[in-house]
Amino acid sequence: MKLGEIIKSIPGALVYGDSDIEITHITNDSRKCVKGSLFVAVRGFQTDGHKFIKSAVENGASAVICEEYDESLDTVQVVSSNSRISESIAAAEFYSNPSKSFKLVGITGTNGKTTVTYLVKSILEYANLKVGLIGTNQNMIGDEVIETSRTTPDSIELQSIFARMRDANVDVCVMEVSSHALELERVHGCTYSVGAFTNLTQDHLDFHITMDNYANAKFKLMEISEKAVINTDDTYGKSMADKCPCECLTYSTKNENAKLFAKNIEMNSDCVEFDVDDIAHRLMIPGEFSVYNALCAIGISRALGIDENTISRGLEKATGVKGRAEVVPTGRDYTVIIDYAHTPDGIENILNAVRGFCKGRVIIVFGCGGDRDNTKRPIMGRIAGKMADFCVVTSDNPRTEDPLKIISMVEEGVKESGCDYVVIENRRDAIKYALENAKKGDCIVLAGKGHETYQILNSGTIHFDEREVVKDILCSEA
Repeated sequence: MKLGEIIKSIPGALVYGDSDIEITHITNDSRKCVKGSLFVAVRGFQTDGHKFIKSAVENGASAVICEEYDESLDTVQVVSSNSRISESIAAAEFYSNPSKSFKLVGITGTNGKTTVTYLVKSILEYANLKVGLIGTNQNMIGDEVIETSRTTPDSIELQSIFARMRDANVDVCVMEVSSHALELERVHGCTYSVGAFTNLTQDHLDFHITMDNYANAKFKLMEISEKAVINTDDTYGKSMADKCPCECLTYSTKNENAKLFAKNIEMNSDCVEFDVDDIAHRLMIPGEFSVYNALCAIGISRALGIDENTISRGLEKATGVKGRAEVVPTGRDYTVIIDYAHTPDGIENILNAVRGFCKGRVIIVFGCGGDRDNTKRPIMGRIAGKMADFCVVTSDNPRTEDPLKIISMVEEGVKESGCDYVVIENRRDAIKYALENAKKGDCIVLAGKGHETYQILNSGTIHFDEREVVKDILCSEA
């Protein structure tokens, strides 16, 4: 494709050189540049892509998109005021705007995004539609799984995935849309058939600084959607619904004036049952949060025009998501559950759900991630202490931080709650302690890792799959 075609929609772009050159590849990684590459220099938080322009040219890049003209470079330069936005526009043009070939559904919020994507996928597939999925756990095209490293890929990777979905004749793409992706323009230029909001609780304040900034980033999804589905039991959600610029479908378990109101809710150890508009629904994932996730999925499906019977049947056929209230087989007289809960609200939700069916003690093994919002650490400790019978405070992904420093901040909150607890820094040893001290009827919640099969330490990333850890510990006891 000609460079001129790729950059034609970038506002105010100035081209220094021949815009008629052929571009065969687009990237923001100078190491991946080859002859025919268009390199996009993006200003990041840890480094600036402009520092790598010369390296990109040396590796063969035929043109660069940047924010500053460099007369020393012997290559075509496209100068724009915002290379992040330019990257999104160029990527979409390079792949011929693939998302226009199918309906696009975006789900944002602190918790529930992943589960909702899978519930919607189940419903749409029951309606005989081919579905693409983009999210935290994995990307999928039909049944084909594509691994991912972040909730929402950068704009170049995202458009390449969209192109693969278009070529595979996908009818609907259902994707998680993170606040980072919205704030950093990764989805700039995308138009969503439906944008959904689940909830907002404290997280990512290392990036957004304030909750209002965090909420404003989430609201950007509603501004680029044709229809919205919003949880109005959430304070921020109610505010979003009040100012939503598009047709809005609200959902609630508390306000019967919501367009989707769940009533006759029954909590069971293996499912939740409820009615919406006198239509019975069942989801085989326990907990009150599952009702909210189901309502969001129902709202999205309705907005897409799926009939009520198909929605109900598709929802009931949905299975659990890896790392979300996932029960680990143990062959013991106690229960082990793995959950991704890594926020105050996430901890509260999973413990509240487990408390609803646990016949013994509720034991939680958890920590907090390093190099992330540290203000939530004592809050998570306090909530865990109030809702569990015993806490095992350990490491999560400490990254470059001292694990014991992180633990001490979590410990502050646990102490305030008055809950019995123990500190065991090594996560495997912490899980071993919980298993060895479990009694009949107890429920052990391993919180924070969920679907992750690794642990990020200061020394690097190691393999760490809690399912394997539990199995190994139990086998060594046999």
